[in-house]
Amino acid sequence: MRRKVIICGVDTSALPKLTQKQSKELLQKISQGDKDARTYFINCNIRLVLSVVQRYSSHGNNLDDLFQIGCVGLIKSVDNFNPQFGVCFSTYAVPMIAGEIRRYIRESNSLRVSRGIRDVAYLALKAREKLENGQDVVSIDDIAEELQLPVYKVLYCLDAVSDPISLSDPVYSDDEDSVELQTHLADKTVSETSWVENICLEDAINCLDEKERAVILKRYFQGKTQNEVSKEVGLSQAQISRIEKTALGHLHNNMV
Repeated sequence: MRRKVIICGVDTSALPKLTQKQSKELLQKISQGDKDARTYFINCNIRLVLSVVQRYSSHGNNLDDLFQIGCVGLIKSVDNFNPQFGVCFSTYAVPMIAGEIRRYIRESNSLRVSRGIRDVAYLALKAREKLENGQDVVSIDDIAEELQLPVYKVLYCLDAVSDPISLSDPVYSDDEDSVELQTHLADKTVSETSWVENICLEDAINCLDEKERAVILKRYFQGKTQNEVSKEVGLSQAQISRIEKTALGHLHNNMV
């Protein structure tokens, strides 16, 4: 007995199934222009669309819309498939369906990416596939060298076409509780108090005179020794020590 599962309004238990022999016969008829065989073959392969659609169920898109777009990819697969290549139809169709869905998600996103950036990203993905056939690990440097492009440009283009992730997306969930991505991005070392203190410190540093500010920045923000600072500003270590001590006193008074 077939289990009834309804996805995107389609009862999967009611979908017809084909044997490998039946598929070959229908594909042969389709290649000869048989429209009835084409319609029947498309209906028999709706499961392929449903299986791909479920991969994108967490992207926040309407599943019915994705199903319709996936069906477009299925139809294109049927119309462009060549049985003479000896490839299983599903092997050819699934990437075509997934490509249509990804294109829809990308183009319906409010963040628009230029055609030039998408082209570079596509070339980068193809280059990675090519390089993976000849080596175990493919780095971004290998891809950039293959394309003869700067590494930063390849990275930028790949990032631009990546699917955006919501901070509210769950990274873990069960029947009773879920954990959102944003909970993993919180910096526990930065509190409201530390933000206020940083602002007060910046204001206090800006109140120092030029020499005092330069010494404090070099000593405490650049991690330099008094000897290193004295050589840079042309003063003795003793003078740097006095300036530092005076500046620290001013900072303390300004922040109290």
